[in-house]
Amino acid sequence: MIIQPKTRGFICTTAHPEGCAKQVQQQIDYVKAHKKLSGPVNVLVVGASTGYGLASRITAAFGAGANTIGVFFDKPAEGARTASAGWYNSAALEQAAAEQGLKSFSIVGDAFSDSIKTKTIDLIKKEFGTVDLVVYSVASPRRTHPVTGETFSSVIKPVGSAYTNKTMNFHSGEVSTVTIEPATEDEVRQTIAVMGGEDWGMWIDQLQEAGALADGATTVAYSYIGPEVTHPIYKDGTIGQAKNDLEKTAIALNEKLNVTGGRAFVSVNKALVTQSSSAIPVVPLYISALYRVMKEKELHENCIQQMYRLFSEHLYNGGVAAADGSHLIRIDDWEMREDVQTEVMKRWSNIETANVPELADLAGYQDDFFNLFGFRTEGVDYEADSEPAVDIPNLV
Repeated sequence: MIIQPKTRGFICTTAHPEGCAKQVQQQIDYVKAHKKLSGPVNVLVVGASTGYGLASRITAAFGAGANTIGVFFDKPAEGARTASAGWYNSAALEQAAAEQGLKSFSIVGDAFSDSIKTKTIDLIKKEFGTVDLVVYSVASPRRTHPVTGETFSSVIKPVGSAYTNKTMNFHSGEVSTVTIEPATEDEVRQTIAVMGGEDWGMWIDQLQEAGALADGATTVAYSYIGPEVTHPIYKDGTIGQAKNDLEKTAIALNEKLNVTGGRAFVSVNKALVTQSSSAIPVVPLYISALYRVMKEKELHENCIQQMYRLFSEHLYNGGVAAADGSHLIRIDDWEMREDVQTEVMKRWSNIETANVPELADLAGYQDDFFNLFGFRTEGVDYEADSEPAVDIPNLV
C-alpha cells in the first residue's frame, strides 16, 4: 500500500516503515561517526521506541557496544492500519543491532504493570545477569496503578490561576491567543501519579530486589524546565508538579544506589518536537522561535545529538555528571543561554501569524513533526508501495 500522513490535531495516525528505518539508521550513523563511549555494558530503556528513549538506546548500543532491552507500548500493523512509528523504529534498531552482533531485545506492553516489570527482570537475568544503566523515558497520558488498580489521567494545565498567552497551530502557522483554566487538586494529583517518579522508583526497587541491578549502576530519567514564558503551563503547571516529584525520586534513588556505588539523575533536556510537546499550548510557538534562533547561532541539537552529549560529556567518558554536584544534569544549557533566550523573547513579543515565517522556524517544526512518523525523510519514495506489516526481531 502507499502510505501517506494522516493527521488529527497533534496526532499523525499513520507511520511509514521505510521512513522510520531510514531515520533510525541516520541516528546510528551519527553515533558511530563519533568517539566510542566508555560505557555502559547492559542497558534497560523503559520507554524506548521514540524520541529521547530511542536515542538513548541507539547511543548505548552503537556508541558503547552495549547490550540493550527496550520496553515500550506500540502497536503492529493491522489490516489497512499501519503500525505505530515506535514499532517501526524498534524493528529497524533490532535489525541493525543484530547485524552488529549486539544482544538486543524488545518487550511490548504496559511499563506501569507488574507483569511487564517481572517479564523484563526475568529476561535481564537470563540474558544479561544484571543491567548497569536504566533509562526511564516513559511518556503516557494514563497510568493504572499496579497495586490499587486506580487509573489516573494526566492534564496539561496551569496551577492556581488561568493562563493566557500566544499559541500556534503548527499545521497552518496561525498565531492566536489561548486561555487555559487552572487544574483542580485532583487533576494535579492524577498528573503526578502518571508523570511523576513513582513508577521509576518501582522499576529500580524491583530490579534491585531481584538482583538484576549491577553494583554501581546508573539510572537517569528525563525532564524539561524551559523559559519563563512557558513556566505557567509547564514548570509551574501540572506537568511541572509531576517533574518536581520526579526530581524528589531521583534524590531518594541516589541515596539508595549510593550504597553500592550507584547514582541517579534527572537529565533536563532541550525543547524538541515530540508528540507530547505538540499537544501543549504555547509550546509549539516557543519551539519554532527557539529553533530559528538556535539554528542561526549554530547551536541546534536533535534527539540523538543531545543523547550522545549526555552520555559522552556527563554519564561516561570521565565526564562530570552534574556540574553543580546535584542530581540534575542540564543539557538544556545551550537552549537556556542568555543570548539565546533574549533573542527568543524579543521575537516572541513581536510574533504574529503574518511574520511567523520571518521570526520562527515553522517549516523546521513541521518537518520534525512528520519525521516522528517516518515522513518527509530524504531518500524515501513515498509514492512507492510499502508493506505495513513489519516484524520486530527479538520481540519477547
